[in-house]
Amino acid sequence: MHAWKSGFTALTVAMALTAWSGMSSATEQGEQRRDARDVRQDTRQDSRHTKQDCRAANQKSNANCRHDKRDTKQEGRQTARDIKY
Repeated sequence: MHAWKSGFTALTVAMALTAWSGMSSATEQGEQRRDARDVRQDTRQDSRHTKQDCRAANQKSNANCRHDKRDTKQEGRQTARDIKY
């Protein structure tokens, strides 16, 4: 009976440690996802301002301003990927 209790205790401790280490990893991934999401949100605002500034300066066609906006958003997406992975 004593050996059974020791084995049960060891199994319980092992399961707790495994769960704890998994939660730590999940927390880090959650933080990375939040950081990446924040970067993408900031990028959306930056890309809007890029297009508005482009149109206000009237230096390019609307198509070229849209292209600049897309480039800005793509750079932000890449930054977010770099954070996550």
